[in-house]
Amino acid sequence: MEPEIPVKIPSGTSTAGGLGRGLRSRPALLLAFAFAVMADPVSSVAYAIEAALRALNGDLALLVPTMVLVVAIVALVIVNYRQLVARYPRGGGAPAAVGEAFGDGWSFIPIGALVVDFLLTIAISVSAGSSAVIAYFPALAPWRLLLALCLVVLVGAATWFGHLGRLVFAAITVAFIVVSVVVLLYGLGAAPQAAGTIVGAPGHPPVLAVLLAFPVAMAMATGVEAATSAVAQLGQLDNDGKRRFGQLTLWLTLAIVGTITLGLALEAAQLHVGIPPKDSTQIAELARLAAPAPVFAAFQLVTALLLLSAASSGFQAGPGLLKALARHINPNGETVGVLPLSLGRTNHHHTPYWGVTVFIVLAGAVTAIAGGDDQELVLFYAVAVFLSFLGGLVSMALLARKDRQPGVFILNTVGALVVAFTLVANLSRGFPIVSLAAAFAVAGLLYRAWTKAGRPRGIRNVAAEAEIE
Repeated sequence: MEPEIPVKIPSGTSTAGGLGRGLRSRPALLLAFAFAVMADPVSSVAYAIEAALRALNGDLALLVPTMVLVVAIVALVIVNYRQLVARYPRGGGAPAAVGEAFGDGWSFIPIGALVVDFLLTIAISVSAGSSAVIAYFPALAPWRLLLALCLVVLVGAATWFGHLGRLVFAAITVAFIVVSVVVLLYGLGAAPQAAGTIVGAPGHPPVLAVLLAFPVAMAMATGVEAATSAVAQLGQLDNDGKRRFGQLTLWLTLAIVGTITLGLALEAAQLHVGIPPKDSTQIAELARLAAPAPVFAAFQLVTALLLLSAASSGFQAGPGLLKALARHINPNGETVGVLPLSLGRTNHHHTPYWGVTVFIVLAGAVTAIAGGDDQELVLFYAVAVFLSFLGGLVSMALLARKDRQPGVFILNTVGALVVAFTLVANLSRGFPIVSLAAAFAVAGLLYRAWTKAGRPRGIRNVAAEAEIE
């Protein structure tokens, strides 16, 4: 038996807390790490597939091709981000790549995008969690917004009392995967029964309809960034170990998210499950139609819990990033950071409570503006994370060219072009430009604070620091 692996318990992290003393082997550590990290992308199936169908105006015939394209783009991003993990095994993600390629000041663009992404993770997750609850208890539909706002406060307040362990996140993710597989298996023997709104013909030529719809579902790619920074938590591993864990986590994420996504999309098309009524969701209608009542109840429960876990990850990652940006003295004795000291203060549970408060207020405001409706937030969500992807991939392409790695350069360039196309397609819908403006506004404010602080070094590594502090 291998010796017990000591684990650092971070104060702000997208994967939430330590692994506990019970994990004594690397395979167990990998599974706990991987399934916790993928909680965010796995939870996105609760709203991304439905978002694509709504963008298709209920055309079920095009839902599967659309989701195949979505999964293919997620795969392309993951293949590229494996290179990012390989280059920065100590963590850092897109901010580290942008800082190395263009200089520390440019790192604030992906940092600003990540702040907006974490904020939207909370808002869309609690809204989708409310939708999952309402789908099982339709009488709560008139109280959707109040329910969502209560969940924002509840999840945020829970963070004040310490972070959930990574094992808890991993267990919830595994539970959702298992119950989803059970629903899909029941669906194989279910009889088609029209549910929701379905159209017989697309509103555009099929190829154009798919190209217009797929960017809406690209929220499925959220969480890919998490693995590139979360490896910083694995202080018990050397760089090669972190690199392997990060890359294997990305492959597992692609396999599991891709399988569940395509499985649910295929069965929705086969069983004729269209755009759901106001008091339900598409995957809830699919589970209700395909599985017995107890399985349907279990599916709604694990869906809601997974979504609240994703919201909790946002409440840890966002304030954790603000804490890393707050003024503090680093191990070298240098005063670094650009934000007020208060954002770095923690309670005895190691929680940056003022940062959590900021995110409760902002996430509550965003949730209220959207009326607690996750489908109103999907487009805005995808824009923020794809801005970070674009910065990371463009930077990696430049670094690969500098290092004379033509194969990697071509891969990064193709990835950057596809990500740019997806970002532009989302922005062409108009309103999502708000997310882009918010990300640049946050980046600009942070850059200004950085220049006033004398341009302290190390900003490019702030995403990694947020994971290990």
